[in-house]
Amino acid sequence: MKKTPIAALVSAEVISILGSRMTYLALPWFVLVTTGSVAKMTYVLAVEILPMAIFGIPSGMLVEKLGARQTMLVCDAARIPLLVSLPLLHSAGLLGFPLLLALVFLLGCFMAPYFAAQRVILPELVGEDERTISQANSLIEGGTAFAALAGPALAGVLIPFMSAANILYVDAATYAVSFLLLAVFVPRARKLEGAPSSGGVLAGIRFFVRDRLLAPMGATVIALNFVGSAISATIPFYAFDVFESPRTAGLFYTAGGAGALAGSIFAMVAVKRVAPLRLAGLGMVAATLPLWLLPFGLPAWGVMCALFAMMFFIPMVNGPVIGTITSRTPVELRPKVMTALITVSTLSAPLGFLAAGQLLGTWEPTRVFGAAAIGMTATALVFASIALRHREDATPEAPPVPA
Repeated sequence: MKKTPIAALVSAEVISILGSRMTYLALPWFVLVTTGSVAKMTYVLAVEILPMAIFGIPSGMLVEKLGARQTMLVCDAARIPLLVSLPLLHSAGLLGFPLLLALVFLLGCFMAPYFAAQRVILPELVGEDERTISQANSLIEGGTAFAALAGPALAGVLIPFMSAANILYVDAATYAVSFLLLAVFVPRARKLEGAPSSGGVLAGIRFFVRDRLLAPMGATVIALNFVGSAISATIPFYAFDVFESPRTAGLFYTAGGAGALAGSIFAMVAVKRVAPLRLAGLGMVAATLPLWLLPFGLPAWGVMCALFAMMFFIPMVNGPVIGTITSRTPVELRPKVMTALITVSTLSAPLGFLAAGQLLGTWEPTRVFGAAAIGMTATALVFASIALRHREDATPEAPPVPA
C-alpha cells in the first residue's frame, strides 16, 4: 500500500469532513433559529441530499471522463465559493429561503461524484485485493469518524460565539486545504487495466440490477437510508426542542463520531479475520439494538451512549460492503457502479427527511425514534440475511454489460 498518497487522501477527507460535520450541525440549527420551523429544517436537509439521487448515475460519466483525482479536485474547488456565499448573503440580508434551498442543492450536486471518485481511486493506489481495499475503505471510514467526532463538538462550542452562519466559512476553508493536499500529494494514478468502454450512462445501474448480490442488497439499503435519514433529522430537533442547546446537539453527534471511530479501528482488524460480508451482516443487526433505548426519553448522556453504541457498528458495514462491491465490479464499470450505488442508497433519503419533518410536527421525538427502531431492525435483518448468504462470494456473477 502506497503510504503517502493514502495518507494524503485520508487527511483530505478528515479535514473536509471536519468542516462538513460542523456545517451538518450549523445549517439545520441556523434554519431552526431563524425560522423556528422543523419542516423547513427538513426541507434543507432533503434538498442537500436530493442531487445524489437525481444526478448520481450521470455523475459516473464525469468520473470516467475526468478521472478520480481530477473529479475530487473539481468538487472541492466548486464547493468553496458556494459555501462562502451563504454567510455573505445572510449578512447582507439577501438570503431568502428559496435562495438558501437553491445554494444547498448546488452544494449537494458535488457529493456523488466526489464519493465515487474517492472509492474508485483506491484500487489505483492500493491494488485489487478485496481485503486490502476493505482495509483502505475502513481507514477512510476511520478518518471520517474522527472528523465526525470533532466537527459537531467544535460547532456546538463555536455557534454561540460566531453564529451558525459563520461556521460555513470554516467549512469552505477545509475544502481549500483538501484541494491542496490532493493536488500536491496524490499523484495522477495510472489507470488499471480494463476495457475502454463502459457501456453508456446506465451501464452501472444495469450491472447493479443484474448482480445477484447487489440488487437485493441495494433494495434493503434504500429502506435503511429512509429510516436513517429520519433519525438524522430527529437528532438536532431533539436537542433543540428538549435540551435547547447547540452544545448538546454537538455532543450527540460527537458521541456518534466517537463510536464510529472506535468501530473503524475494530473493523480494520476484524476484516482481516472475518469475511467482509459476514462482518457487515452481523454489524448491521448489532447497530440497531441501541436504537431501542432512544424512545424512553433518556437524559443527554443516555442519548450519547446509545448513539455511540449504534455508530460503533456502522464501519463494520460500510467499509466491507464498499470493498466487496469494488472488488466484484469490472474495472471499466467502477465509476458508474459506484455512482449507481450512491444513487440507490440515497433514493429514499430525502423522503426520510421530509417524513421526519411531518412526524415531528405532531409526534414527540421519542415516538419518532421508536418508529425508526422498528423499521431499522426489520430491514437490518433482511440485509443481514442477504449479506450472510453471499458472505464468501466476491466474484462478479452478472453477465457482461453490452456496449
